[in-house]
Amino acid sequence: MNYRMIWALVLTIVLVPVCLFSQEVVPLLHGKVVDIVQPDVPMVGVNLVWLGTEIGASTNEEGEFIIETSDVSRQLIISYVGYATDTIEVTGNDSLLIRLQQGSVLQGVEVVHRQKATEFSHLNTAKVEKINEKELLKAACCNLSESFETNPSVDVAFTDAITGTRQIQMLGLAGPYTQITRENMPYIRGLASGYGLTFVPGTWVEGMQLSKGAGSVVNGFESIAGQINIELRKPEDSDRLYLNLYGNSGARFEANAHFSTTVNEKWSTGALLHGKKNFRKMDRNNDHFLDEPLGQQFFVLNRWKYSGENGLRFQFGINGTHIDNTGGEIDFDSDKHAMGNERWGMHLLINRLEGWLKLGKVYEALPWRSWAIQVNVVDHQQDSYFGQRAYVANQRSLYSNLLYQSILGNTNHQVLMGLSLQYDDYKEDFQRMLYERTEIVPGGFFEYTYGGHDKLSLVAGFRMDHHNQFGLFLTPRLHLRYALNDQFVWRISAGRGQRTANIFSENTGLMATARQFTLVNNDGDSPYGLDAEVAWNAGTNGIYSFSVNQHPGTVTLDLYHTFFENQIVVDLDQNTSEVSFYNLAGRSFASSAQVQFDYELIRHLDIRMAYRFYDVRTTFNQRLLEKPLVAKHRFFINLAFSTNNHWVFDYTFNWQGTKRIPDTSRNPPDLQLSERSPSFFVMNTQVSKEWSDRFSIYLGAENLLNFRQKNPILSSETPFGPHFDSSLVWGPIFGRNLYLGVRYRV
Repeated sequence: MNYRMIWALVLTIVLVPVCLFSQEVVPLLHGKVVDIVQPDVPMVGVNLVWLGTEIGASTNEEGEFIIETSDVSRQLIISYVGYATDTIEVTGNDSLLIRLQQGSVLQGVEVVHRQKATEFSHLNTAKVEKINEKELLKAACCNLSESFETNPSVDVAFTDAITGTRQIQMLGLAGPYTQITRENMPYIRGLASGYGLTFVPGTWVEGMQLSKGAGSVVNGFESIAGQINIELRKPEDSDRLYLNLYGNSGARFEANAHFSTTVNEKWSTGALLHGKKNFRKMDRNNDHFLDEPLGQQFFVLNRWKYSGENGLRFQFGINGTHIDNTGGEIDFDSDKHAMGNERWGMHLLINRLEGWLKLGKVYEALPWRSWAIQVNVVDHQQDSYFGQRAYVANQRSLYSNLLYQSILGNTNHQVLMGLSLQYDDYKEDFQRMLYERTEIVPGGFFEYTYGGHDKLSLVAGFRMDHHNQFGLFLTPRLHLRYALNDQFVWRISAGRGQRTANIFSENTGLMATARQFTLVNNDGDSPYGLDAEVAWNAGTNGIYSFSVNQHPGTVTLDLYHTFFENQIVVDLDQNTSEVSFYNLAGRSFASSAQVQFDYELIRHLDIRMAYRFYDVRTTFNQRLLEKPLVAKHRFFINLAFSTNNHWVFDYTFNWQGTKRIPDTSRNPPDLQLSERSPSFFVMNTQVSKEWSDRFSIYLGAENLLNFRQKNPILSSETPFGPHFDSSLVWGPIFGRNLYLGVRYRV
């Protein structure tokens, strides 16, 4: 056992009891509530709260309660539906017997609920993990790729050791297999697949909905592993002014500013601004390459919303993105060396402009009937080089969706139908080879929802689309929910997904290597001469909710299996000097199992524990092998603790098992790697303090024990040699990262 493992065990063992006993031991008040006329009948669910506080409790099945005493109030308010609200003066800690009298008129009921950072609904037919701002504030969350540090369902890893690009994984499959939408419209796809996670600053995000497996046919046909829908801040309910400043020990500084205003009763508008700067060269592992690229980025978004009479809604917005990054050898100068052979360097320039509009109407007299139109246009330009390899690309896209929602007979049977169009025009210049294609996909969809039974509900969807190169294809999807009781819900889902692989933009990490790109195509008219990727996903999950001594908890179990009819195989094993792309010839599948436990240990202290298992295999050159650089096992712990005076503490422990490393046996002996990486763990922590509703400060540390992958760049001393490879990344690269930030809102 090495010293890092010892330190991890010590910190974990110490932090849990510290959080458990960091509060003062608060005396508890016991009692029972009965009907004044029928004292033998227990009263279940009676609410008790200390006057002027949020300290409360409710009675159990026996009519008994346990409530913490309060230092600021001795007056206990007792309320129950159909009974007169009563207030009593508590003078001691003796057990109480409270008799309630029935009331004639109920004036109102106040429901108090402590919102969790991440919640699962028992009522939705599909399992949807709702992630709100409280969860995002547990870490720095400078951009979307860093917003999943406290979520065990999503893995985030670097694609290479030079470009600083991060990519998510879900169900053991790479990021492009997860459909990422912005307010239910396609967002990160196409050329944005490689860097798109950095396009969304964390402070812009109001919340997210994460679902595994087959998604809804309404959002398209490309979802295979799951869907992440991002909700940005809305101008009608956002702060008038929000500022966030961030800096870390890697000389990375960011600033975010949000503005919103209500123009009049019908119009509101908001602007989101973001700026980032990396200016200091850092090489902690002394391999003469920058740990992270230098550069800058600027994002701006402006949205206008209209809420008219008779249920009419309209909004439009524009989003601009500019990224300019330079990396490579520490003494590389893009003005002097460019794409020469004196110094190895990379340069990335992205300019992206996006506009969208939504128009819809809900009929006030018939609230179950509505229609909507969605339109999104994108112009994405990338100019980049990696060593002596140039990649210049442009994408122009148009997406439109027409939706109509109504019922069949009654509200137990709802239908949602519509027409869609996806248009993409790509131009890619890779190593002086031009790849051009235009994809036009019109389609239609129909989705039926049955919700007429308390225990059973289902959503059945069907799409029919026509691709101008792949022809007609069908997309069926099904979600079924059954509630055994109020505590336990079981769901199943199944569906088909299809997508076009963008082999260059999705594998830019491989451009930072000496590998030659080899396309083993079928010489057809399809993109890159390769077929579409087609996969089926089936899954089941169960959620059990419980409460122990009025502390809520949930246990969730997820089981999913994805198998491919066709997949574009990215083969790094055939030859260490090349990467081959070809259509699947054999089997390819991904099986996933995850169990998660969420519980409120004591008041204001939440724990989340999860274990996840992946079995992901693909046929590489007639051999069924484990997918490289994917951990089979992962164990996760997150502790979140808050105090009454607005201190918040977060701690995350993340252990990952070994990963298969692509074959390097053909390299010289000193450049050969082990067949598998070692297992490792990282720990993150953050402390934040809110002094008022307007001002807060946060301090954190990522990779607390400074674990780093040794020599992540193969043959770094000869970057123009045949064995140079920065893509074999299985662990952290940067090491310990300290950060500080402030937030101010009006």
